[in-house]
Amino acid sequence: MTDKLTQESILAALSKVQEPELHKDLVTLNMVRNLEIAGDNVSFTVMLTTPACPLRGQIEKEAKQAVMALGAKSVQVKLDSDVPNDGRMRGLVNMPIRNAIAVGSGKGGVGKSTVAVNLAVALAQTGARVGLLDADIYGPNIPTMLGVEKLPPPNGNKLVPAQAYGLKMISMGLLVKPGQPLIWRGPMLNSAIRQFLGDVEWGELDYLVVDLPPGTGDAALSLAQALPLSGAVIVTLPQLVSLEDASRGLQMFRALEVPILGVIENMSFLDLPDGTRMDIFGSGGGEQLAQATGTLFLGKIPIDQNVRIGGDSGKPVIVSNPDSPVAKVLTEIAQKVAAQISIAALGGKNELPINIVE
Repeated sequence: MTDKLTQESILAALSKVQEPELHKDLVTLNMVRNLEIAGDNVSFTVMLTTPACPLRGQIEKEAKQAVMALGAKSVQVKLDSDVPNDGRMRGLVNMPIRNAIAVGSGKGGVGKSTVAVNLAVALAQTGARVGLLDADIYGPNIPTMLGVEKLPPPNGNKLVPAQAYGLKMISMGLLVKPGQPLIWRGPMLNSAIRQFLGDVEWGELDYLVVDLPPGTGDAALSLAQALPLSGAVIVTLPQLVSLEDASRGLQMFRALEVPILGVIENMSFLDLPDGTRMDIFGSGGGEQLAQATGTLFLGKIPIDQNVRIGGDSGKPVIVSNPDSPVAKVLTEIAQKVAAQISIAALGGKNELPINIVE
């Protein structure tokens, strides 16, 4: 074994490798696991804070280079993940939900449910344990978007969520007859949301994505009171009217002390066959809102008919057309959201133990 290849020297080398999102090194964050030294061969695991880490390739490359520089002949770096818990108490839910993400907007028709579905599927595709709660009680569209027609049989007095594309989902649309309107006052809506949390067998989840109804009314308030949220994502169109409403939604979350994870501009532009770009709903509004409110701008989602086709057919665009520009943007947004949650959840804490084996 090369004299330079010791536990101390390897950890010292890895202490120079930064986690780009958290701005601390891998050793300080206790992300190094299962370090093994066999002669000139070294292997270890880097425990990421989310399987959706957008910079996993960079972290793996820099960690390997750091140890190779000590004289190792081979370095095996395994990437794993352990999504940190945001530390919020969720007494209504029997099984632990590590992080809860609200997807909201101030008005309807901005594609909020489409964003929520594709965000949840993108996170599930990375291997994360994901649930999707359709809290839009009056207009539950998510079952259609995921191609789900009914719930599995209940388990005793617990509802069992439907499963699609690697995630678990519950919606009022699966509990009422098709086309039946819900004419409910606030207290009934509040009770329904609490039941979706406490009476559903969610199991352990890394992320629960919650699709909220439009506006700043009872549903959002009930949810924030019943389920402490890791953060909220605000969806808007570029146009002024949408921005005004989205701003109200954003300020509502702040009043409820829910962190804002970022702003998404949906239906941002349309790329025409001749290569020109049409700004049907205006341009740059989402970025302006993010800048004006001091929040992160998560990205622009282009207009693509495959998004609508996917929603109608029950096959989200991120599944049906994964290589399309719109699917790639949605995947990048999911990675950014996961990164923001990791940053907020860790908050400088060192929660991951090192496990070294010689």
